[in-house]
Amino acid sequence: MARICVFCASSLRIDPSYVQLAARVGRAIAARGHDLVSGGGSISMMGAVAQAVRDGGGHTIGVIPQFLVDREVADHASDELIVTDDMRSRKGRMEELADAFITLPGGIGTLEELTEVWTAASLGMHAKPVVVLDPTGLYEPLRVLVQRLTDQGFLSEAAVESLTWATSIDEAFAWIDHGLGEVAVTPAVTDQVESAP
Repeated sequence: MARICVFCASSLRIDPSYVQLAARVGRAIAARGHDLVSGGGSISMMGAVAQAVRDGGGHTIGVIPQFLVDREVADHASDELIVTDDMRSRKGRMEELADAFITLPGGIGTLEELTEVWTAASLGMHAKPVVVLDPTGLYEPLRVLVQRLTDQGFLSEAAVESLTWATSIDEAFAWIDHGLGEVAVTPAVTDQVESAP
């Protein structure tokens, strides 16, 4: 079992197919016996992925800043809802809790979350799998930009290799399973006290 962090949209203006994609990812997380770490929102893709995990018998951890709780968008159905002071501490807590990251289609917040965990991976700050799941090609311009930055010397090959692209849910989890085989998975219970020798 691992904790899978999903970055995705909370916009209500997007095509419903993206919300359906998030729900399918949530069902896949639950079916594989994993837990979800999310941004703690109750709407759009963010709400759909969390609800699908719970519907499948999985455990959800939402991390949300207080100002979004005040806007009444928090996923109060989360098994655990962690309220942070601000967006920066939210991202740090999500990264800390997760064993792997899946980025779904999203806006500027999703891109910020992706680039932050990707940067940390490229610098060797963690070895957790970072996967972009893009079945519709929405992120293709980003992939082209990454290649151009690499060609121009702005990105190292190591940085490029620390980010994985997938076009299907099965492919995304194949990469995650491969990556999790190379890193320690966060234990489900972290408050165990070892006996003194």
